[in-house]
Formats: sequence, C-alpha cells, structure tokens
Amino acid sequence: MDLSLTLSFLAVAVLLTLAPGPDILFVIAQSISNGRKAGILTALGLASGVIVHTLAAALGITAVLYNSAFAFQLIKYAGALYLLYLAYQAIRDGATPLTAAAPVRQKGIQLYRTGVLMNILNPKVSLFFLALLPQFVTHGTGNEPLQMMLLGVIFMVQAIVVFSLVALFAGQVGSKLMARPKVGKYVNYGKAVLYAAIGLRLALAEK
Repeated sequence: MDLSLTLSFLAVAVLLTLAPGPDILFVIAQSISNGRKAGILTALGLASGVIVHTLAAALGITAVLYNSAFAFQLIKYAGALYLLYLAYQAIRDGATPLTAAAPVRQKGIQLYRTGVLMNILNPKVSLFFLALLPQFVTHGTGNEPLQMMLLGVIFMVQAIVVFSLVALFAGQVGSKLMARPKVGKYVNYGKAVLYAAIGLRLALAEK
C-alpha cells in the first residue's frame, strides 16, 4: 500500500471525524450528560462500527445494499427508530435532574453497544466508505480488499483518538454545567431533541 496515499487518507479521515455530524454530536452529548468515561465508551462503540462498514465495503456487501432499495430503507428506518427510542429514554430520564455527583446510569457494555448500533444502523456510513476507500487503494495489486481493511483499521484508530479527546473536553465542560442544578435539569431534554433530530434526519435521508 502506497505510503503517500495512506498518509493522505489519514489526514482526510481526521478531518472527516472532526466535522460536525451525528457521531461526534453523540459523543459530546454522552460526555456532557454522563461524564467523559461514558463519552469514551460510546466513542469506542462508534469506532468499532467502522470495521463492520469496512468489511461490508471490501466484500462487496455495501454495493448490494446500494442496489437494493428495500435493504437500504430497512436499515435506515431501523437506525432512525433506534435513535427515536434513545430520545424517548432521555425524555423519561428528564424527570430526574442531572448533577455533577450523579453516577453514570448505563453500564459500560450498554454505552459501547449503543455506539456500535448507532454506527452500523446508518446505511449512509456504509455508502460513504464504499465511495471513500477505493480512492486510497493501490489498484492492480490483487489485494484491494485487504488494503481496504487496513484503511478501515486506520480510520477506526484515529476515530478512537479524536473522539476520546472530544469526550475528555466535553466531559470537563459537562462537569461544570452539572454543578448548576438549573442547567442539569434540562440536559436530558437537550439530549432528547438531539437524538430525535438525528433520527429524523436519517429517516428522511436519500441515497
């Protein structure tokens, strides 16, 4: 695999990870409301989902998904419903104001699973990897799928680093916000609005 192409891919990956989008907003929301540990665990889940999308792109599964309107719509609406469910949970939890001393309500495995599900249930991410990865592969070598998998691993590692740094920063901001009872009271409602907005955006998205 060409080193210059790999470095170019890494630079593009970092910029894309930092760009405002559902994943980074989700990490920020979790970090502010539940602390930096929750944000990092969510980030690990989101990054793990990258491997699923990379494998699907390398094996041609994503191409099948793209050509199947039914499969695309099924995964899209499943992801949207999951996000709306998270919004419902946040509204239900809104009756209990958050404070700086409040423990994380979800277990680590639940936070990780939430990140994984949110990522893999977004078919737009699969299509994005299908379009992105081949541009940084050295063609004609016969190992293009392996190269795509290696690029996926690179994307995953940098996403973990970037999202974890974001979680640390957002968690620091969140601890200060939670020290103010009037602010903490509305954090769950803010999460609900964010999750619902992301879910509706996904439901209305086209290929």
